[in-house]
Amino acid sequence: MSSPVEDDGRGESSNQRLDRNWQEMLQELRVMQTGIQILTGFLLTLPFQSRFAELDDVQVTVYLCLVCASALITALVLTSVNLHRVLFGLRVKATLVRHTAALIRTTIALVGLVLAGTAWLVFDLVVNRAAGLIVAASVLAVVLVLWVVYPLGARRAALRRRA
Repeated sequence: MSSPVEDDGRGESSNQRLDRNWQEMLQELRVMQTGIQILTGFLLTLPFQSRFAELDDVQVTVYLCLVCASALITALVLTSVNLHRVLFGLRVKATLVRHTAALIRTTIALVGLVLAGTAWLVFDLVVNRAAGLIVAASVLAVVLVLWVVYPLGARRAALRRRA
């Protein structure tokens, strides 16, 4: 929750709104967790493939960075659960929602980097380094448009319509 939200006609109390926001965030975290688990699983199987021994130093470094980033994303997703556990019963749901929102933004940014890095690695291995760089830049551009530009445009349009 980046700013206070005025009454949207739901007739909810501030606590009900926080509870609803928390539930919606949990759904977002579940989707991210599933996606990152699949991507991390894919990355963790690579060393057991016969061609893994053929990776050059750059590919190994990128691969290890991707594994670390995937592990970090998993830790970030689970941080919200742990934060809930630590704050449970203290009546500080607003703090939980605010911190979880920040964790989700950070997680989404890292997921975009891991997607681009994984695409780079695959194309670098299968085609060549230049193709890998082009695909990674393309994935980053698409992620930037879909995850930043488009949502901010939709937000601006919604705020204009509401005003």
